[in-house]
Amino acid sequence: MDQVAEIRGIRNGAPQAHDLAVSALTAAHFVLIPVQPSPYDIWATADLVELVKQRIELTEGQLQAAFLISRSIRNTKLGQEVTEALADYALPILSVRIMQRVLYPTTAAAGTTVLDTEPHGEAAKEIRALMQEIKEILH
Repeated sequence: MDQVAEIRGIRNGAPQAHDLAVSALTAAHFVLIPVQPSPYDIWATADLVELVKQRIELTEGQLQAAFLISRSIRNTKLGQEVTEALADYALPILSVRIMQRVLYPTTAAAGTTVLDTEPHGEAAKEIRALMQEIKEILH
């Protein structure tokens, strides 16, 4: 496939992705937007955030949304700066952070979860804290 055909394929796929996102937002009550502490992830969320904000406005605040910082690495400058960068989008940022751990992809590959594999481990504690924070937002 030549480069022009590849570009056309990408352009043809973008509206479908947009329509899928709009459909998902229409059905949702809460949107969790995971973002890695990376400038690329922060920039990539811009279109989704715009769609979410439009839907929040259309539903008069019925739709709720929040950022989840995932694959965070402790004590890094980028990990601290991601919160500041996401604040510019004017959506809540969950206080829970999901840290970068080998256990997450390992359990996903095995078809299990961190709650199954190491129910008392740090990763399971993160997931429970995430569930609790989302419950508090929704109730």
